[in-house]
Amino acid sequence: MFHNSSQRKYWIFRSEDELELMRRKANQKFRNKILETGKPGVSDSSFLQRHEEDVLFRHYERRMLDFCNAFKPAMPKSVVGTAIMYFRRFYLNNSIMEYHPRIIMLTCSYLACKVDEFNVSCTQFVGNLLQESPAGQERVLEQILEYELLLIQQLNFHLVVHNPYRPMEGLLIDLKTRYPTLENPESLRKTLMTF
Repeated sequence: MFHNSSQRKYWIFRSEDELELMRRKANQKFRNKILETGKPGVSDSSFLQRHEEDVLFRHYERRMLDFCNAFKPAMPKSVVGTAIMYFRRFYLNNSIMEYHPRIIMLTCSYLACKVDEFNVSCTQFVGNLLQESPAGQERVLEQILEYELLLIQQLNFHLVVHNPYRPMEGLLIDLKTRYPTLENPESLRKTLMTF
């Protein structure tokens, strides 16, 4: 199944250098777009450098993991993995300066819940934003729904993500059934999940 997937065909890259080049192009594309508008006071120093974008990206990626791990009801690991993959794919071709990572991370999480069939209502989803007032939650929900189609388009409609969690479960089942003399194969789960 993976060998015929859009993930293998479009989202597997030869090297990290290829990814970095895509991110640099996204940064430059946004700079050019703003500089072409000719706004007064906008100079090259007004923009984030590529390494600064990366620092912000890592920060919001961590916040996204924290949000997903604190989600009630508990979000399955496959949903979290899909959300992180959407977030990474989105910022391969887009700049953090153009699309704020907070709303993109929430949109990625919401879309991943839908795609991986983790059924939560939109009000239940934004209810997990504890720091937001009810009016703030409503505003965030509007933003999520506004950005959802943009996210899908930027992912080129490739929504299926092959996570390692199902094969890992299969490996543990195989170990239990084929090697009954193996003591406590379940003890491997924590190390595998950490990896």
